[in-house]
Amino acid sequence: MTMLMINIALRILAILLIGFVSAVIGLILGAIIGGNLAAIYEILFGHEFVFNGRVEYEATGQIGFILGAFRGLVGSGYWLFGSQIKQ
Repeated sequence: MTMLMINIALRILAILLIGFVSAVIGLILGAIIGGNLAAIYEILFGHEFVFNGRVEYEATGQIGFILGAFRGLVGSGYWLFGSQIKQ
């Protein structure tokens, strides 16, 4: 019983760590790729891309952080607990 609890706790910690790493990667990619796309958005529509009070690179970086964290948490949760859910 105790070994099972330790195993589950380690899996949860792994999910959180993978989620955090994915969020940081999403932040960097969102700022780099999304920032360039935000500049194109400004050219096409005539106003800056704004999210949560931030503009262009900062805004897309925040969106990338949120999407990266979501992807990391859901993906790693399914990967680590998926076999138990299927049973």
